[in-house]
Amino acid sequence: MAARITSSFGRDSSAREVTAGHDLTGVTAVVTGGASGIGVETVRALAEAGADVVIAGRSREQARSVIADVDRTAPGRTSFEMLDLSDLASVRGFAARRAGQPVHVLINNAGVMACPQSQTKDGLEMQIGTNHFGHFLLSRLLAPALEAGAQSSGRPSRVVALSSIGHVRSDIRWEDIHFQGGDYDKWTAYGQSKTANALFAVGFTQQHRERGVLANAVMPGGILTPLQRHLPIEEQRAMGWLDENDQAVAGFKNTEQGASTSVWAAVGDELEGIGGLYLEDCAEAVPWSPENPRVGVRSYALDPASAERLWALSVDTVAA
Repeated sequence: MAARITSSFGRDSSAREVTAGHDLTGVTAVVTGGASGIGVETVRALAEAGADVVIAGRSREQARSVIADVDRTAPGRTSFEMLDLSDLASVRGFAARRAGQPVHVLINNAGVMACPQSQTKDGLEMQIGTNHFGHFLLSRLLAPALEAGAQSSGRPSRVVALSSIGHVRSDIRWEDIHFQGGDYDKWTAYGQSKTANALFAVGFTQQHRERGVLANAVMPGGILTPLQRHLPIEEQRAMGWLDENDQAVAGFKNTEQGASTSVWAAVGDELEGIGGLYLEDCAEAVPWSPENPRVGVRSYALDPASAERLWALSVDTVAA
């Protein structure tokens, strides 16, 4: 068995600490959801290291504010492109506009969590439709750009898929992925989508390793961001996320710490030529166990057979 991959960074490291010493001049990175939450600090760390970063998201105004802030300290160029992951036509439009432009890093950061039952514009359950299928199509369509990035740089391009400890709530519901049977549960749906994100990293690496593109999944940690927009404050209190002053309890990260593992997955020397892993706290995650349920990865989220099955299903679903 290969030794577990670790780094000199850890749970409390910031994204800027991870990129310190890296010169990303000439690197083009695409970050979905880069205008809010940990996406902002992901963009900032990469741009301050010299990368040209494309914020892919739905709010031009929000992105404009982030770009103005980042540009004050970053030598890299930061720009915005419209992308709605819940609309496959929007994903295709984004990819078409990027055609012919090499990409070296793709960070699939955007997501939705624990929302009421709803569907994407293409009739998919909203959480897996956005978190997985939208990102799956984006990654598939940007694969030629990522391959071109690998050829131009002489090193593998990297895809980073943000998963979550929430994946322990559900494996893929193969018989009813979109909850058409009437048993929708927002946390089961979220868990399934995060398992899909981890399996995507396995499947993408299987499909693209020989063409110089690798993917890893990331658990960023607990961070209070707009991701919690669908959770009433009362529910967050009941879950033990907030203290008596409605501040994050001990164990939660700030946004810079929350972005660190994504950035490490994008630039860490320890991961050169390596894909198909689930990363946590700037290291390869340990196996999940009921004795320590807040960390680690379930075996079903890294199962090659499940990754292959999900890949085939996803190709059929998005017609890619």
